[in-house]
Amino acid sequence: MNIGKLARQATAATFAAALLLGGGSLAFAKENGSMDYKETYGFSHITRFNMEKIPGQQNSAQFKVPQFDPSTIKNIPAAKGLDVWDSWPLQNADGTAANYHGYHLVFALAGDPKNGNDTHIYLFYQKAGDTTLDSWKNAGRVFTDSDKLVSGDPYLKYQTQEWSGSATLTSDGKVRLFYTDYSGAAQDGGSGLGNQVLTTSQINLSQPDADTLKVDGVEDHKSIFDGGDGSLYQNIQQFKDEGLWGSGDNHTLRDPHYVEDNGHKYLVFEANTGTADGYQGDNSLYNKAYYGGSETFFQNDKNSLLQSPKKQLASLANGALGIVELNDDYTVKQVLPPVIASNTVTDEIERANVFKLKGKWYLFTDSRGAKMTINGIGNKDVYMLGYVSNSLTGPYHPLNGSGLVLNMNLDPNNLTWSYSHFAIPQANSDNVVITSYMTNRGLFTDHQSTFAPSFLLNINGPKTSVVPSSILEQGQLTADK
Repeated sequence: MNIGKLARQATAATFAAALLLGGGSLAFAKENGSMDYKETYGFSHITRFNMEKIPGQQNSAQFKVPQFDPSTIKNIPAAKGLDVWDSWPLQNADGTAANYHGYHLVFALAGDPKNGNDTHIYLFYQKAGDTTLDSWKNAGRVFTDSDKLVSGDPYLKYQTQEWSGSATLTSDGKVRLFYTDYSGAAQDGGSGLGNQVLTTSQINLSQPDADTLKVDGVEDHKSIFDGGDGSLYQNIQQFKDEGLWGSGDNHTLRDPHYVEDNGHKYLVFEANTGTADGYQGDNSLYNKAYYGGSETFFQNDKNSLLQSPKKQLASLANGALGIVELNDDYTVKQVLPPVIASNTVTDEIERANVFKLKGKWYLFTDSRGAKMTINGIGNKDVYMLGYVSNSLTGPYHPLNGSGLVLNMNLDPNNLTWSYSHFAIPQANSDNVVITSYMTNRGLFTDHQSTFAPSFLLNINGPKTSVVPSSILEQGQLTADK
């Protein structure tokens, strides 16, 4: 298996097509000998103009993550002795929570609170119709330590951690998991480079009795996408050439989110733009497409950024939500240009999440203010951003005029601090359930990272709003009371 070669072959064909589709927007426009230019590369951008609206919006109740009563927050009883953070449900092809033989399933990252390197995927399950935190049961780790020893796979054997992803109930009733294979320090058996590779496996389950689910091993465990040749998405070799973390750069290739459209299978994922679609560097600070707004706004904001202490961070910021089409066997069919990118804004837009509602595609992503370069956004700010399109591949337009959907700005040491917000559509409803985790790791002796209380978000065309008084149980997946 040579997934790099497959990606390079697909990239060449699909990006050539993207150039043709981009039309006049791809004309390099140097003006009057200046360094200014405008280049969209044929896809949507999270612009500075829209992002700079957020500080004036985020204190509205429309966008605020609800306040939770800390006295009600409990550790997950089924995860005794474990921190539990990023989680995602087993979903149907339309994004709704799947019913697997009478159960709702949630995959989550969990680990020993005293060991920051202990990051593995666990399976939690709950009878459909139950909503209490106490009703969740724990089937344990999805993968055994030996499951990464797959003959011929170039990456899995160097895995040191398992990172976030998604899961779908296939048309033949199988559980298909997508996740991020992370390779850390060499002393832990990793590459030492921080490789992140999109990965998949079929998860086999059994029911020993009416109240129990058991992981019965995995099959078809394989790497899917490693970034390819670096033309559309930054790969690990480019990150190494930049100087790894010492350069100030932040390489991402993670959080694969499975979605179907007209019978086609896709993964949307967090990444960084490559050498053919913007990449990074000081030259990017002169691209009008990344700023948006008027000519006056562009000149003022550019000149301010060039003098800002965040100039280097902005020059390296090239976050993207990428997309690949899959074959029926979940290998790469073609690599497509990003659906949206955040050049000069942030290097990190996490937890890609996209679904169709009333004929429109809604795209959500999580991000942290500490990684952003926007004036007025604080280091403690946490966001869910959102965008809407008539097509899965875009163009995407910001929800609420800026892209702001949720803001959470509690102190990270607060028990009710939450992150990794994830929108789950509900059948025949304009409301989606927002799940997340609560409490940062290692802060309390008696409180661990846990499922946060869920709540409702209403989607109305290009607008969203937090539904008042809609707090649900910790970890609840549906709007059922």
